[in-house]
Amino acid sequence: MKERTLTILKPDCVKDNLIGKVIDLLLAEGFKVCAMKMIKLTPETAGGFYEVHKGKPFYDSLVEFMTENRVVPMVLEKENAVAELRRVIGATDPAEAEEGTVRKLYAESKGRNIIHASDSPENASIEISYFFSQAELISNY
Repeated sequence: MKERTLTILKPDCVKDNLIGKVIDLLLAEGFKVCAMKMIKLTPETAGGFYEVHKGKPFYDSLVEFMTENRVVPMVLEKENAVAELRRVIGATDPAEAEEGTVRKLYAESKGRNIIHASDSPENASIEISYFFSQAELISNY
């Protein structure tokens, strides 16, 4: 079933000029981009997005990291997009990621791991609406 998912190219991806390489890899895997923008998150917007992690030991450093540079949120479409994107990006810790995945190729650590991906179709819908209005979403099917 074709579905949509959210990905965010994180500040380390932007800073290291890896946006094009990561997007090329996603397109080569059959994803279609139906929305994309570059933004600078504030502590409030990053904190709101990652509110589910509030109170966890890594929350403050995650918010700080996500606000240190611009990010590129994108909505991607593909059959089973959520599961497929998580497969393509690899494990959170690049040392544990499969060869050829985004994180194995480009991430430097578990905390600075290049890319975010929604973890379920339900969360994808919520996360997409955090960054994009319906008018900004272009259907590819």
